[in-house]
Amino acid sequence: MSGVLAMILAGGEGTRLMPLTESRSKPAVPFGGSYRLIDFVLNNFVNSGILKIFVITQYKSQSLMMHLKNGWQVSGIPGAFIDSLPAQMRVSKEWYQGTADAIYQNLTFIRDQFPDHVCVFGSDNIYKMDVRQMLHYHNSKEAELTVAAIKMKSEDVAGKFGVIEVDNNGCMIGFEEKPSHPKEIPSEPGYSLVSMGNYIFKADVLINELVADQQDSSSSHDFGKDIIPKLFPRGKVFVYDFSSAKIAGEADSAYWRDVGSVDSFWEAHMDLLGNYAKFNLHNPKWALHTYYPPLPPANFVDTDDNESHVSMSLISAGCEINGATINKSVLGFRCIANDGANVEGCVLIGDNTIGKGAKVKNVILDRYVEIAPGFTIGYDLEEDKKLAAQYKKGKINISDNGIIVVGKGLRLGY
Repeated sequence: MSGVLAMILAGGEGTRLMPLTESRSKPAVPFGGSYRLIDFVLNNFVNSGILKIFVITQYKSQSLMMHLKNGWQVSGIPGAFIDSLPAQMRVSKEWYQGTADAIYQNLTFIRDQFPDHVCVFGSDNIYKMDVRQMLHYHNSKEAELTVAAIKMKSEDVAGKFGVIEVDNNGCMIGFEEKPSHPKEIPSEPGYSLVSMGNYIFKADVLINELVADQQDSSSSHDFGKDIIPKLFPRGKVFVYDFSSAKIAGEADSAYWRDVGSVDSFWEAHMDLLGNYAKFNLHNPKWALHTYYPPLPPANFVDTDDNESHVSMSLISAGCEINGATINKSVLGFRCIANDGANVEGCVLIGDNTIGKGAKVKNVILDRYVEIAPGFTIGYDLEEDKKLAAQYKKGKINISDNGIIVVGKGLRLGY
């Protein structure tokens, strides 16, 4: 792995996740109680033995960089690093103009490492990948570029993802970025082959393509819109089938979810729960590292009036469940649920307080949100819309599927 360099694109603004991205970039959004979105791609590289990693940041990057500093320092291993690269306007007076431009503006850091291959991965998807398997495929095909792909229902793809066509040898023969009418897999009507936004380039090919793209005044300097469509007709571009990926200790490893919207963010959390969770956080053969603050274990106590009941839920360190009922929910660090409170189908980011007798359902609470004793949210859509209208636009959002997101620091019902 010494000849492999990872470049993680972590500058996403994440507007569709507002208000969770009001004060943080999308990759820094907490997920799964104890993690942040960027942790999953970082764990993929580290668990694959790839320890030369640059994280390219741009929007609202402070909390992301603090997370990297606190939880992802590599020391004592010569040549190993996990370093953030903030937007520095190194080659112009403009911010990054696209994903390809973000890599181009940091070419000097690539050249300094003399890599054979460069992995360009996104940072805001939930999945596990042994990158060594994709690298093996890339090398076996002597590919200039290998694109990771997954099969999805065509109706879920339109306008959201790049759609790929391949021949019987796995060679890319067609690519369209976010089409409104995605092409279907010929042998599987109703399904399309979708780019995961993860690429492995031969280093010299990547550098040459980025330099040429920068000189094209008509280019939007984006991998999906410009680099891939220009490269696959000329070069050896192959497609890695993510469904073939294997993770030690797991029978089914092909879970991948883009969490770009409130509904998909909530659904991905629900996928963590139950006897047969779709995404397994508990595999000791694929440890999921992150930054853990110094906190005591979660505490569950009964009150004079109520017992604590917790089912199908993840409860993080520092939480206090005081005679409350928690069902099918994920609670981040230092959450408190008081006597008689009921939390159903919720995601609590952390440092939340649910007052005595309060009821919350299908709600995402950002950090420091408090729910007053006896207050109810998530049970009556019309009442919830009235509540949202009382606050500054965007502080409380209600998704298409009725999931409510409450912005950082709000105190509801006080």
